[in-house]
Amino acid sequence: MARTVRDAAILLNVLAGTDPRDTATADAESKMQKEYTQFLDSNGLRGARIGVARKYFGFNDAVDALMNSLIDQMKSAGAIIIDPADLESHGKFDDSELLVLLYELKADLNAYLATRPGAQVHSLADVIAFNEKNQDKEMPYFGQDLFLKAQEKGSLTEKEYIGALAANRMLAREQGVDGVMNKFHLDALVAPSGAPAWLADLANGDHAVGGSSNAAAVAGYPNINVPAGFVFGMPVGISFFGRGWTEPTLLKVAYGFEQMVKARKPPEFLATAKF
Repeated sequence: MARTVRDAAILLNVLAGTDPRDTATADAESKMQKEYTQFLDSNGLRGARIGVARKYFGFNDAVDALMNSLIDQMKSAGAIIIDPADLESHGKFDDSELLVLLYELKADLNAYLATRPGAQVHSLADVIAFNEKNQDKEMPYFGQDLFLKAQEKGSLTEKEYIGALAANRMLAREQGVDGVMNKFHLDALVAPSGAPAWLADLANGDHAVGGSSNAAAVAGYPNINVPAGFVFGMPVGISFFGRGWTEPTLLKVAYGFEQMVKARKPPEFLATAKF
């Protein structure tokens, strides 16, 4: 989370590295860069092969129109646009993604709380009980459905978890991001980050209508979201994502886009959206 791509690159200099508690970072020492700001290039779009993940479009006409205009601008800036460039597995890993989330939510929250001896709660079960005891304050409108489902899951040695994790990796990597990037020899994939912000609906719940973060998230791959413009006065972003360890390429492309569009505006804290 940063104001600019440069700020994000500076932050990455600090964050990059191997965490002995996280096996997913085991290869970081051999893959990471010592200085990520060196990849910031105002002409970063020139010659870049960018695939448009079209199946992530279609949830908002105004967002689509903005994205299509920006894709044309990227093409004018020298990017080679492959459109469409969709993931073969698009929409196929939602169930396995949720399963993995539930198992890891329980395991990781329990592990974290075990390191907090001064806390009032020491496990997910304790958190659930605390919320139920204080539901007037903690849950006046919504329940804790995901917590309850996660608590029902076993350990990370369960066959269900191991199978779901393997499915995630195959669908999001080999049949997903890696597959489409290999097919079209891409440097990055692009899609709208999500819809404009929506109002909380206490009667009907969440109104999220679309977004493109799940493929990179499930694969464990990098994804950078850059301010793209405004729809009905509300900001929307554009996401560039790709294979594992391709932060240098994504920073280059994202910085080139950012410098071309310069869409970010400081928040105005308006009382209402501009229509």
